[in-house]
Amino acid sequence: MQKSIKRTLGCLSLCIPLLFGSFLLAGTLDYKSQFLYFIPQLTDVAPCRSGSLPLRVYMYDLPPRFNVGLMDSNFPNNTPVTAENIPSWRWSDGLRKQHSVEYWMMASLLYQRNDESQEAVRVMDPDLADVFFVPFFSSLSFNVHVRHMTETDTVDEKLQLEMVNMLRASDYWKRSGGRDHVIPVHHPNAFRHYRNEINACIFIVADFGRIMDISTLAKDVVAPYPHMVESYSSEDHEDPYEARKTLLFFRGRTVRKDEGIIRAQLHKMLNGTKDVIYDEAHASEEGFKTSAEQMRLSKFCLHPAGDTPSSCRLFDAIVSHCIPVIVSDKIELPYESEIDYKEFSVFFSTNEALKPGYLINELRNISKEKWINMWLRIKSISHHFEFQYPPLKEDAVNMIWREVKHKVPAFKLAVHRSRRLKIPDWWR
Repeated sequence: MQKSIKRTLGCLSLCIPLLFGSFLLAGTLDYKSQFLYFIPQLTDVAPCRSGSLPLRVYMYDLPPRFNVGLMDSNFPNNTPVTAENIPSWRWSDGLRKQHSVEYWMMASLLYQRNDESQEAVRVMDPDLADVFFVPFFSSLSFNVHVRHMTETDTVDEKLQLEMVNMLRASDYWKRSGGRDHVIPVHHPNAFRHYRNEINACIFIVADFGRIMDISTLAKDVVAPYPHMVESYSSEDHEDPYEARKTLLFFRGRTVRKDEGIIRAQLHKMLNGTKDVIYDEAHASEEGFKTSAEQMRLSKFCLHPAGDTPSSCRLFDAIVSHCIPVIVSDKIELPYESEIDYKEFSVFFSTNEALKPGYLINELRNISKEKWINMWLRIKSISHHFEFQYPPLKEDAVNMIWREVKHKVPAFKLAVHRSRRLKIPDWWR
């Protein structure tokens, strides 16, 4: 009996390897799924970001009067906008530039390149799209067509109404209630007459100062301002800390509304302080050059709130490698799911900043070693705040599209729930 068992075991020990080998060679055994299942470190590895698929974006084909026609009045209204004929952004357009996110997003979709550097690709079939982009330059429309806030029946207002009616008539808007649509409203007064009609969509905003009643961090994307000063690309000081002689720099308008009243208060408090420059100035091409020169000579650059919690000054500081000092209680920041601003910025509440001597003493107490670490960090992330055409890997527009991609699971959940619920949002 024992001999029989031994012979059987010996036969099995010989046959099983042969059987396994024959299956493996024949390709009928998925050995990876069967055996590597027991090796978690091999099967559970998270995919790299670079290997993820780009966001698929369907862009509405709007008449040029809604977008590039606002840049160039001679652009033919019946001509489709393409990568070949899209007007270049005029850098001499002054303050219009700081809310030009809408232009860079549209341009990035027109320029298609078959590599992994692009976070979003344009699809011509709406049924393949993850999101729908509406290329209405609502910020530029406000700047071009509105001279006074009290004006009525403006071209801007008419374009807004026409845009809303077009969207309401769209089957794709109806299908999701607009939740999968992306609309830039970067200027605080962009789309101001009909924002409530489209507030289910993903807004691209500068902050939530004037739209807190309809906009949320959960569904919307905070985008940076395009910087107004030239980027500092040739900084090669052996000792950047000592090369920057000014402790704190600010240049801009000091009379502002809402949270921005702190500018005048800080001016009164800081003006005349040793190693501090706090200048009252209005925006101009010459003023931007002066600001760029001073930022490059300053260790810290002050960013108080303006009429809204944010301003382009923060992003001017970043591309100048000047450590931002942020005094704005309600500010929200771009890409904050990926970037920790505390690594290269200093934050003060309004109350802290207005304590006599407190802000300056805190800045003076930051050691050279800590400042150098912050300076190195700001240099390493400054490319995320560059708007350019053609777009480059992980530049500003690609980072914005990546943030939009992060919103997709949430709005898909909302759309799917809305289709089957008999009592909408019963759980509230």
